[in-house]
Amino acid sequence: MTETITSTAPPGRPTRQLLAASVGNAVEWYDWYAYTFLATYIAAQIFPENSESSLVPLLSTFAVFAVGFFMRPVGGLVMGVVADRHGRRAALTVTILLMGGSSLLVGLTPTYAAAGILAPVILVFARLLQGLSVGGEFAASTTFLVESASPGRRGLFSSFQYVSTTVGQLAASGVAALLVANLASGAMDSWGWRVPFLLGAVLSLVGFWIRRGAHETRSEEQANAPRPGLFEALRRHPRASLLICGITAGGTIAYYTWTSYLPTYAELNTGVAKADALLAGTISLTFFAVLQPLAGMASDRFGRKPLLLMFGLGFALLSVPLLRALDGSFLTLLLVQCAGMVLLSGFTAVSAAVNAEIFPARVRAAGIGFPYSLTVALFGGTAPYIGTLFKDVGQAGLFPVYMAVLCLVSATVYARLPETAHKPLER
Repeated sequence: MTETITSTAPPGRPTRQLLAASVGNAVEWYDWYAYTFLATYIAAQIFPENSESSLVPLLSTFAVFAVGFFMRPVGGLVMGVVADRHGRRAALTVTILLMGGSSLLVGLTPTYAAAGILAPVILVFARLLQGLSVGGEFAASTTFLVESASPGRRGLFSSFQYVSTTVGQLAASGVAALLVANLASGAMDSWGWRVPFLLGAVLSLVGFWIRRGAHETRSEEQANAPRPGLFEALRRHPRASLLICGITAGGTIAYYTWTSYLPTYAELNTGVAKADALLAGTISLTFFAVLQPLAGMASDRFGRKPLLLMFGLGFALLSVPLLRALDGSFLTLLLVQCAGMVLLSGFTAVSAAVNAEIFPARVRAAGIGFPYSLTVALFGGTAPYIGTLFKDVGQAGLFPVYMAVLCLVSATVYARLPETAHKPLER
């Protein structure tokens, strides 16, 4: 079937559409990152101590984190199909309710002392739901954001995907830090760690209410067309699916390294103080959020490819020198992190728009969701583990080389992409 091509602006108020996608996405990522920041407290309460190694509870907690990561491709596929069959707004309301419910479940998980093996089972189930929700959220919100934009503003709207993600990450970090600073260690261990998750469940209801008032972006022609099958996007558009993987591989490892792993990398390899590393990370994340709309607007004016190539070639050439420049000082770490954020914005601000512009509207959400989330799980989610592994075997210098190679592969893909910034979006 041939899709209708139109440059007509989508219905609805742009501010309300942005708010619906961004607030919900921020809540989703707040809940996702809260688990990371509170992992040590969860480990002590949910997993039994091992007499031979005190690291077993913590390792078990991070294993659950990994399980959530690998549920994301499933969420991207399933919720992407929901978005293509029943509408973007329907999928967005389901994903935020899933995240709110799973966050509530984490907050109410009994301790191992109280419930035995049932405690980690409940936690694993909750984390599986979170992974499903986050994978589906990207597929639905990416499509919703780009389809909500008027002509000439898709890059700007696309950039709010990572604005809201970063806001959610900062909020999770801030709430966790506030609780740790103001609660006695005994209170934090027994009940304080549950508060961010219970708060996340309440915030999910707020996001749900906002999303219920958003306008559907799927066209009438698409709504009345035969419903796509579960694997139709992969079956009918294999090249576009592979393109999503190539576009994402370098971007996701650079994103997770620079936004999440770099403070730990600096601690492990240069001895920078933990407090300095966390402060540099917080400042650079705030800087990163501010950069996104600027980069998005630049892509609307000059095209997607110049920004993507700036990112891909920049990281291919500079990953090694930037990470080798770390010398244990706060200022150097901050400068390195902010320099990387400037380059990284060339990917993050436009990736949602580029992905949406590759697939036809009928299978757009599922077409984006599965290959994107699978690539993130394989290369982004494993970045901290690969970096730590290289350190453990005495080859810490190989990690920036590994990242540079992936970014070079993605840059090769960017160079061959057609420019889509100034073409009408297929609806």
